[in-house]
Amino acid sequence: MDNFFVSGIQQVGVGCMNFEASWRWYIEMFQMDVRILEDDTVAERMLPYTGGKAQKRHACIAVNLQGGGGFEIWQYSERQPQPVGFDVQVADLGIFAARIKSRNVAAFHDELLAKYEKVGPVSALPDGTPCFVVQDPWGNYFQVVEDKRVFIEQRRLGGGIVGAMTGCSNIDATIPLYRDILGYDRVVYDETGTFDDFAFMQGGGQRYRRVLLASSKPRKGAFVPLFGQSTIELVQALDRQPRKIYEGRFWGDPGFIQICFDVTNMRALEEHCNALGFPFTVDSCKDNAHFDMGEASGHFTYIEDPDGTLIELVEAHKLTVLKHPHIYINMLKRNREKPFPKFFFRLMGMNKVKL
Repeated sequence: MDNFFVSGIQQVGVGCMNFEASWRWYIEMFQMDVRILEDDTVAERMLPYTGGKAQKRHACIAVNLQGGGGFEIWQYSERQPQPVGFDVQVADLGIFAARIKSRNVAAFHDELLAKYEKVGPVSALPDGTPCFVVQDPWGNYFQVVEDKRVFIEQRRLGGGIVGAMTGCSNIDATIPLYRDILGYDRVVYDETGTFDDFAFMQGGGQRYRRVLLASSKPRKGAFVPLFGQSTIELVQALDRQPRKIYEGRFWGDPGFIQICFDVTNMRALEEHCNALGFPFTVDSCKDNAHFDMGEASGHFTYIEDPDGTLIELVEAHKLTVLKHPHIYINMLKRNREKPFPKFFFRLMGMNKVKL
């Protein structure tokens, strides 16, 4: 293969204080209940973001089979996690909200509000897409947007990750990363003002510039049927100086740690990132070996946007479909552009976690 490609959003990392409690809540509210992998080992490759010391952690990646990316739920095992010391506002620097999808926003809003109080009113994005905001018990914002596409029917109203909202000090300086590296080359809207869909969040009544980016071309890769389409929204505060969400804290501390993209041909991607001025800050496989992630192996790297927001790039090499009997797929021996059949994802559904 002579070039790289980006298949979509694999997951958004969510650091937490209590792994079990957080995952239970995300299963109950958002049905993120299919375990892709779970690992309780030492993060040895992330020293630039963990105080120069390898840190033990417990993490899982879980998805909702109705489609979208997953959650990487993450907790330090031996170090006390450090929560953000202030209320995160719209456009604070970093990922200030994750986007999940729903086939019926109004009905899903009523369902969540019936069992949880921190649910904002139904509103709309600047392009008219119905939406509402949920704040989890730990202060993280999730914006639910209407997307009627369902991958594998589970008789649910909600789905997985279809985007993220990132605070920027200068949107124009940030767009090239998402456009020229990650393929979000279509501007859906570029609006400035105050917005009803921000009203439920801290700072929501202030003025912002917001740019929603999407892809103009279909994605390719094994997991595209699950990931579906996604967007990235860049938001810039105009009435105040935004704060950096992870200032003085470690990667993995509570909040949205990173947004992760599924990629193919990491070395070609590295050359492209270098040429555009976004070099890898972490590389799990500098010797081109495999990095073992428990039930999977692969190659992960990190880059930063101009404000230091972390973007993870993951190339899968081996995937475990079932543990007993052990069924796995060697990704390096198949056509990497060819999507997995739906049967494959139904097998993954056998790893569903029940409350």
